[in-house]
Amino acid sequence: MLLSDFDYELPQRLIAQHPSQERSASRLMHVHSQGIEHLMFSQLKQLFLPGDLLVLNNTKVVKARLRGVKDTGGAAEVLLERVLADEPDRANLALCQVRVSKPLQSGRRLLFAQASVLCLGREGEFYVLQFPQPVFEFLENFGELPLPPYIERDETAADNLQDLERYQTVFASVPGAVAAPTAGLHFTEDLIGQLQAQGVASTYITLHIGAGTFQPVRVDDVSQHQMHLEHYEIPHQTIAEVKNTQQEGGRIIAVGTTVVRALESSALATGQIQAGAGESRLFITPGFEFKVVQGLITNFHLPRSTLLMLVSAFAGIKTIRDAYAAAIEREYRFFSFGDAMFIDKQGV
Repeated sequence: MLLSDFDYELPQRLIAQHPSQERSASRLMHVHSQGIEHLMFSQLKQLFLPGDLLVLNNTKVVKARLRGVKDTGGAAEVLLERVLADEPDRANLALCQVRVSKPLQSGRRLLFAQASVLCLGREGEFYVLQFPQPVFEFLENFGELPLPPYIERDETAADNLQDLERYQTVFASVPGAVAAPTAGLHFTEDLIGQLQAQGVASTYITLHIGAGTFQPVRVDDVSQHQMHLEHYEIPHQTIAEVKNTQQEGGRIIAVGTTVVRALESSALATGQIQAGAGESRLFITPGFEFKVVQGLITNFHLPRSTLLMLVSAFAGIKTIRDAYAAAIEREYRFFSFGDAMFIDKQGV
């Protein structure tokens, strides 16, 4: 497969710059064996059956972007990849992207207001930075929300307040992400409650989306691309609920590609998902055999992206091409603040 197999032309006006007025007021495309159905997200419950299980990512977006200067005076911008807090004495260390005019050397410092951050060296394309306090505390004090590069802002106070609320799911609870699991942005507590009332359970995994998610695919031969490393955690309770749903004949519905990667990564070795923390470089492309997920709720993704490849693997390349063509024709809103798609794998 070539990168060009996952390309499409998108009018600039269809890139959503702001969220819909209400979370569940976005549009919803239902992709199934009979074709395509156009709904509103608030109608999601009519696509579920009692006994289905909704799996959501409870990661919470942190203020992961820092703007400051090098100790030599040049401008510096930092974007968190992940905190290296696997041991108590490493809570002040983080792996970060650093944008500076010249490569940052070990021992140099970056200055943010009255605080400084020490560069300890490089690890691949990222820098290891030492913060003067726990990383999340420092980011909360000095950082800003890392909106994707295709969302343009004039940095007004109104924009900032709306983004702080709406670029975060209503069920976000575990800090660590630099980007929102955008399929979850459409859900309200009321909608989740309506689903539960009709017999649809919900459960959670945690996968912290890192800066690597914005890295483009730079090779023409898709098989040569290497995915960035992602850490995830699947609680024992989630394992029990997934297995119970499978035994009772219900569907496992993933809310977002991050949930798909976590569940399918966990099941790679044995075919059964395992509880606990894990790491994944799983690159899902057409031909991948899905072992866990039967349904996917997802937004519309960038051309030539690994996320578009994942949904093409889930539904089929032609099905996704047709769906995206229909979305463009009907002027759906694309990307993070855009509209959504529900794919029933058993029906495509």
